[in-house]
Amino acid sequence: MATPAPALVRFTDPAAFLERALPFLVAHEAEHNLLLGIAGQLARRPDAWGDERPYEALVEAGGEIVAAALRTPPFNLALSHVEDRWRDEALDLLVTDLRAVAPALPGVLGLTPIAEAFADRWAGSRTGWRVRQAERIFQLTQVLPPPRVPGAMRPAAPSDRELVARWMMTFSVEALGEDDTYEESLAVVDRWRETGARTLWLWEVDSSPVSMVGTTGETPNGIRIGPVYTPPPLRGHGYASALTAAVSQAQLDAGRRYCFLFTDLANPTSNHIYPVIGYRPVADVTDIRFTG
Repeated sequence: MATPAPALVRFTDPAAFLERALPFLVAHEAEHNLLLGIAGQLARRPDAWGDERPYEALVEAGGEIVAAALRTPPFNLALSHVEDRWRDEALDLLVTDLRAVAPALPGVLGLTPIAEAFADRWAGSRTGWRVRQAERIFQLTQVLPPPRVPGAMRPAAPSDRELVARWMMTFSVEALGEDDTYEESLAVVDRWRETGARTLWLWEVDSSPVSMVGTTGETPNGIRIGPVYTPPPLRGHGYASALTAAVSQAQLDAGRRYCFLFTDLANPTSNHIYPVIGYRPVADVTDIRFTG
């Protein structure tokens, strides 16, 4: 008997979406760590990204999930892995549905061949697309201790609010090419604290913070590490490596099996330091922006 043609199912209840999608997403947990983290936060708090309803959809064939898509406006669409035999039909269904409900979609993020195939369909003859950032997903199961450096880890406190906002503003400019103002960064930091969406950790030397690492996006067996930031004058001393290793070890000690993180493929420093402390590459992803 032939497998029924794929069909798209859109969800309005984040908890129902997560329950249905979970086995499919966990089968490739590292590749889907972003999707799992966002879906989990939405299931716990549907307004975590604001009042606008998220887009959550699955493509199913013969009762089996073959693709998942999630978007929290105004951000990009996040796409799951799609097996080759379902890719054309699944992406066609998603493009058709999103044209109806999100015609101003700004971009897409996903495993490189999936994201590029979606972008080609979305752009068509009407617009174009460009790669905003090429990234790599890393996974850690065991920390390799880096060389010892002075200092120690501590959680960021409410009194660190303004420092963290300044560092986040600089990180957004340097790593993401965004131009967030200090006030916008302060609002983001306040929202993280209010919602519990992200926990921040600082490395201190002589009572002065010198580096920052965040944890966010819990998955069934892991958590995502990021951002990782050290101010330029303080770089080259191993603070970020020490803090990332310490935070990762704390997550494993708390019972998690994995830590995940994303690196910018254009940044040779980050792609070098993380393997040294135990992170292993899993897959490449592409952040695409639509143009025109």
